[in-house]
Amino acid sequence: MDLSRIDTTGISIQVSLSGYSFKVREGGTVRASQWLGPEALFTTPEFQRRYQEVDISLLTPKVALVPESFFSEDTVRESLAEVAALQEGDRADYIHIPELGAVLLFSTSLGESLSKVIAQTVLTASGEQVPVLPEIYYLLKALPACTEYNKIIASYQDGWLHLVIAQGKSLCLANVFQAPDFTTAEYFLFLALNRLQLNPEVSTVCFRTPLTPEAEMSLYRYFKAVVQL
Repeated sequence: MDLSRIDTTGISIQVSLSGYSFKVREGGTVRASQWLGPEALFTTPEFQRRYQEVDISLLTPKVALVPESFFSEDTVRESLAEVAALQEGDRADYIHIPELGAVLLFSTSLGESLSKVIAQTVLTASGEQVPVLPEIYYLLKALPACTEYNKIIASYQDGWLHLVIAQGKSLCLANVFQAPDFTTAEYFLFLALNRLQLNPEVSTVCFRTPLTPEAEMSLYRYFKAVVQL
């Protein structure tokens, strides 16, 4: 969801195995929820209306970003299986990201149904159902919203850190790391910054998923600023 547009209503929903969170944009203001369990789905009033813009992301680790020149529709599953642990029967899909000259391969097969139920519940103003796309897609799409030269955007939930880093218009990293706790997630974050020779003390880190007060304070110890997108 493009938060710079204030003339439309919109909702951005992030889904994982343990639940979901959302942000609603209306009248130039943004309201964000904390992480909610699946039991709250049918009592969430924000899901009982329609929006001009609806984004639904699934925090799936089954992703791979490939240059357009190496992309072939015939080998989507095979290419994704080289870097992601696909199970028999997992569906593989793809989406073009022309501004990066790349194609994102992904699978939304995680053994969950919450994202599908939400997609059937939260419709656009015209009554259309939007596709569920991987969280890493929206991290990549959020890069232009970061005005600083060092662009660091992340999401963390259910033991997976989704991380995108760019310098200027050059994408440096787009990956998902298995991290059982937030301390481990920070380790992978700082490891990536170290390898790219980026100094967190002069950088802002942006998170799309809700941060606990403890996690936010921990990040503030190292970064110039912490922003929730």
